[in-house]
Amino acid sequence: MADTGTNFIHNMIDKDLEEGRYEGLPVCTRFPPEPNGYLHIGHAKAICLNFTTAQKYGGKCNLRYDDTNPVKEDVEYVGSIEGDVRWLGFQWDGLYFASDYFDQMYECAVELIRRGKAYVCEYSAEEIKNTRGTLTEPGKASPWRDRSVEENLRLFEEMKDGKYADGEKVLRAKIDMASPNINMRDPVIYRIAHASHHNTGDKWCIYPMYDYAHPLEDAIEKVTHSICTLEFEDHRPLYDWVLQALDWPMPPRQIEFARLNLTNTVMSKRYLKALVEDGSVEGWDDPRMPTIAGIRRRGYTPEAVRDFCERIGVAKANSTVDVSLLEHCVREDLKTRVESRMVILDPLKVVITNYPEDAAEEVEIENNKENPELGSRKVPFSRELYVEREDFMEIPEKKYFRLFPGNEVRFKGAYFITCNEVVKDEEGNITELRCTYDPETRSGGSFEGRKVKGTIHWVDAGTAVPLTVRVYSYLFTEGEDGRYALNPDSEKLCRALGEASLAEVSPGERFQFFRQGYYIADEKLCTAEEKVFNQIVDLKSSWKK
Repeated sequence: MADTGTNFIHNMIDKDLEEGRYEGLPVCTRFPPEPNGYLHIGHAKAICLNFTTAQKYGGKCNLRYDDTNPVKEDVEYVGSIEGDVRWLGFQWDGLYFASDYFDQMYECAVELIRRGKAYVCEYSAEEIKNTRGTLTEPGKASPWRDRSVEENLRLFEEMKDGKYADGEKVLRAKIDMASPNINMRDPVIYRIAHASHHNTGDKWCIYPMYDYAHPLEDAIEKVTHSICTLEFEDHRPLYDWVLQALDWPMPPRQIEFARLNLTNTVMSKRYLKALVEDGSVEGWDDPRMPTIAGIRRRGYTPEAVRDFCERIGVAKANSTVDVSLLEHCVREDLKTRVESRMVILDPLKVVITNYPEDAAEEVEIENNKENPELGSRKVPFSRELYVEREDFMEIPEKKYFRLFPGNEVRFKGAYFITCNEVVKDEEGNITELRCTYDPETRSGGSFEGRKVKGTIHWVDAGTAVPLTVRVYSYLFTEGEDGRYALNPDSEKLCRALGEASLAEVSPGERFQFFRQGYYIADEKLCTAEEKVFNQIVDLKSSWKK
């Protein structure tokens, strides 16, 4: 992969390498998701940053599951995470589970007790919260803070052996109840949870807390640079304390960066999971979802996502990126890669009255105007066709150059067509346009002095393929209070008609629907009998540099 350029994280790594901080160890990063849901586009930034940083320095990047909470985790999420990382184009050097280190973490906790740096506390979660103090007032010490080492060792072993109920006792680090950083006021590092774990089964009934487990996981794997998002900045002193309290050699350096925030996008696994569970969306991979599974099914490409992550860069301060930049990257990636097809989303019938009734022909149309190497295709043309209903206006507005009575337009790749008559039903709805064509104006011919201002697309009525096309708006809209809410109009189903070649389309194939946008044949719903397409992005970009 090409050099990812410089950023403040790489500058810090460069300095560590110059100073020999890791005594010849290779630069090692890690992507450490908790398997409690599907990854979203925000995680894509972290994936790209960790893996490309390792590549830049010829180092290693591990995939590690932070599975220290058995109540929320599931093997389904483990499989989805691995698929997402591979789809983005990366391969991990080591695949690990935090739960693989439970024995070592337990021994480290015992060592902290022996050193007088941890104790068993009998406060409830609520009592611990109420005695932590505030930003201006110190916390109140636990009455069990000065228990003897021997008693703490006995109680902690009894916790491990299942003698106590959930919440009855916890193990706390013994640090400083007056610390200005509330995270350092004797945080809980082990809690009791009588729950089966997806990896360790029923072996354990006590589980380490994330802030205690994470530095140990990094240190055990010889991670040199633990890159995480800004919300962990206040937790860094605790990260460092755990390793220093255990005299760990060459401890990893934690570096924080700004997480990705996108307009019109909610990136909370808890909220997204609720949408799945209450049926508001098809599932984690609903094409409207900001999950990696969702944008993959939507038709985004890994190249476009990596390009987007590189463009937004790495910052120290949180900000919000316009989602139109992501869409711009998708268009830029697709515009020379995919072939064009003509699809009518809202069909209006056209009869060319001077075209021979039994005649039919094929016209040649380029597959991609931006990329001549993709060649051309033959498209059936006959007396009866369909056009978009919005490409006709009985009483045209100013500067309307499409079909209206008496006006001439070009039918893409075919002929000049003039609208002569409008047919309506009893209720006044337009059902058909009767037109004429000029046989001397076939595309590719020479007809000097003949020009039209409008070119529209069409499909042949006799060979048209029925399609279900799903056109999307954003899943979330911003309310007056600045919060995002579910958009009830985020999906529009169109019973469309496509040109004949789409009868052979396979799931996952992408096309530009001429004048409509970019679309993908849905990987789940598109079959030999029914063709279902999802809108990837529309044609026009609202993003500006």
